[in-house]
Amino acid sequence: MLAPFLIMLREGIEAALITGIVATYLAQTGRSEWMPAVWMGVLLAVAFSLFAGAALLFVSAEFPQKAQELFEAIVGFIAVAVLISMVFWMRKAARSIKSELQHSVEAAFHSSHGGTWGLIGLVFFAVAREGLESIFFLLAIFQQSNGLEAPLGALAGIAAAVVVGLIIYVGGVRLDLRRFFQWTGVFIIFVAAGILSSSVGALHEAGLWNGLQQPAYDMSAVLPISSVLGTILSGVFSYQENPTVGEVIVYLGFLAIVLYLYLRPVRPGSVSVEAYQGNNKNVRA
Repeated sequence: MLAPFLIMLREGIEAALITGIVATYLAQTGRSEWMPAVWMGVLLAVAFSLFAGAALLFVSAEFPQKAQELFEAIVGFIAVAVLISMVFWMRKAARSIKSELQHSVEAAFHSSHGGTWGLIGLVFFAVAREGLESIFFLLAIFQQSNGLEAPLGALAGIAAAVVVGLIIYVGGVRLDLRRFFQWTGVFIIFVAAGILSSSVGALHEAGLWNGLQQPAYDMSAVLPISSVLGTILSGVFSYQENPTVGEVIVYLGFLAIVLYLYLRPVRPGSVSVEAYQGNNKNVRA
């Protein structure tokens, strides 16, 4: 439950951050009457993401067993690629997201399709990107989880993101978003490593990967997956009590490479919270 909660919280805050910057810039430039176009873009993006997720679930339900294992592996690989690109994109974009979005808003108003459609398209593609990232991640998690814990965690994360977004935007509360995105990024890398390892196991179940299948270790007597801690670790980090050598190599190798690249020192920069919080003084200016 914790993994989908934190992922959806982060994704929701990213979407709220983008929407908040656009909304505040419209207010600051005397274009508040264009806000319905912003909300239209948000709603279309949410609807598109839900439709894409439902379509993938419907298609996968029709597959035979081995094809379902292959589909699970493919979704897992896509989810890992999406999650890693997400954390590295935010790590880079945090320094320029405000100016880039403001430039995009101006470009939308001067597009050949007119301000309304240009603005709808801008917000739609920005929010739909977050939505599709969430869909692939949730599919990968739901395929490896039983019960309602994962769906409830995802819904709780979305609800919390909405509340946080409203508090920052309406209340003008300042949060250290740079640190928030940095540490949730580290958490996401560990989650992605677990998904990647499980996807390798799914490839074996599908009959496409038969190498390095010797058991690496057996923790069933010390930390069984049926225990409370084992269940939590399994749901959050895809913990396995008796993984294969191949799965352990993939897990540790992925963590070593990606954590090194992610934690390397970069030029100082942070998300502009002032652009997001929409304080009334700036809006009236």
